Amino acid sequence: MQTIRSHGAIPFFSWSSQSIPSSEEQPDYQLGDVISGRYDGFIRDWATDAKRWGHPFFLRFNWEMNGDWFPWAEGANGNRPGEFVRAWRHVHDIFTAAGAGNPIWVWCPNVDFEGNLQDLRALYPGNDYVEWTCLDGYNSGTNPAKQDRWRSFDQLYRRSYDEVVNEIAPTKPMILGEIASTEQGGSKAQWIAEMLRDLPTEYPKVRGLVWFDKFENGMDWPIETSESAIEAFAAGIKGRAYAGGL
Repeated sequence: MQTIRSHGAIPFFSWSSQSIPSSEEQPDYQLGDVISGRYDGFIRDWATDAKRWGHPFFLRFNWEMNGDWFPWAEGANGNRPGEFVRAWRHVHDIFTAAGAGNPIWVWCPNVDFEGNLQDLRALYPGNDYVEWTCLDGYNSGTNPAKQDRWRSFDQLYRRSYDEVVNEIAPTKPMILGEIASTEQGGSKAQWIAEMLRDLPTEYPKVRGLVWFDKFENGMDWPIETSESAIEAFAAGIKGRAYAGGL
């Protein structure tokens, strides 16, 4: 984190209640285990270390909780309804008790462009426990590694963005925690250009984004997959909306 800070950036740390490598079934890391205090010692030590470091960092805890692909999702791994919020508040309360006020708590569901994921309102820990909202979402296009169809940024994000900022947490700023596009099925350069064009005006609550700059399971997520994509990103972030700080 100090290395990241030395570059003039605020660390963005994703922290989850699981063991690595990840799998959907991890009976030793159910939400009930977190709630019961099984890992309080580890969490308290981590909170104490965070306080000692002393600088702000985004803490994205148990992200994409509205899906079913992570072991902290309700309905997966033996987790029960209502336990996600209870586990989140339990961990947050440990940080508060330790005096660790520098983490910026980020609540980050996955985009639900087809309306078939879990209800976000039931998974929101409350304004006292969340400082920034967040969304993750990818355009996988027609890449055979994750066959879908080409979706614009607006097609991916509009529905979930409106729900979060209008119904769940209207006073909170938002960050995009994971975002990327494939080259297959359309123009990645145009996708990037339209995203950077529309964010400041159509998605004003979004104050930052983290591009998933990694080849993963056959997906061509990095910006540098074509010269046109690189040029589109470089041109887009020259805009005044992207030049300032937080």
